[in-house]
Amino acid sequence: MTTIPAQIQDDADLVETTLESILKDLAKGPAPKLVEAMSYSVLGGGKRIRAALVLGAARLVMNGPENEGVCRVAAAYECLHAYSLIHDDLPAMDNADTRRGRPSCHMAFDEATAILAGDALQTLAFDLLAGPATHADGAIRAGLVGDLARASGAAGMAGGQMLDLEAETRPFSLDETRSMQALKTGALIRAATVSGGRVGGASPDHLAALDGFASRLGLAFQIADDILDRKADAATLGKPSGQDDNAGKASYVGIFGMEGAEAEASRLIAEAGDILTKSVTKTSPQLDYMLDLSTFIIRREY
Repeated sequence: MTTIPAQIQDDADLVETTLESILKDLAKGPAPKLVEAMSYSVLGGGKRIRAALVLGAARLVMNGPENEGVCRVAAAYECLHAYSLIHDDLPAMDNADTRRGRPSCHMAFDEATAILAGDALQTLAFDLLAGPATHADGAIRAGLVGDLARASGAAGMAGGQMLDLEAETRPFSLDETRSMQALKTGALIRAATVSGGRVGGASPDHLAALDGFASRLGLAFQIADDILDRKADAATLGKPSGQDDNAGKASYVGIFGMEGAEAEASRLIAEAGDILTKSVTKTSPQLDYMLDLSTFIIRREY
């Protein structure tokens, strides 16, 4: 099992604390069972890669520690990601009974509660981004909302998931597979990275570099997931293994084979690192963190 780099684990813990505080306040409201289901899913572990990208990108352009606003943006992306996992696991989608080594939300509660928990986490993500505590400048907050809306809608994650369902019914070409994965997984990773730069005060040139870095990283991340789906067992993954392959879904592994997919992921990570390194004037711990994070993404084994 790959060891999680210390800073990534520290960032996961930081975002966990932020989410716990937010959900504790929500639990005082009129629907505590709904908040319980939301908490079950979003606080259910995970590597917090999207949050780490927000935090890392913000620190890179701020050249200093994160603030409350950056943490709220990181938490928003984890809420959106958790919503997508809840809905992915539903019987009408991937029909997965486990997630992160324990029952999926709809198994722990029921389908209706799981759907509502996903809906509520999605709207909570936008509420966090739009709140004045995230950034004093309303234009920055609007930009953050736009980043996430585009990445999660029909031209982003939801559109990619629709293509993923279509891929079960017919063979996908390489271009179609690349497009599907860029939307299904890559769009949210790109947006998380760009949003981190945006809330940190990045210049347009820095935002462009972060986007170029993350576009390659997002595709490499999905390739690594496809490899893990083939190689790892359910106990290691914390969810059923081989489901995508069994469903006949399109993947780089299916097109290139295992070795070819691994080579493509490595090539994309190298390109991503070059783009980011050229965008900064000198090396720094913040740059090293982003490069280490990108390498960890394709080498993780769980």
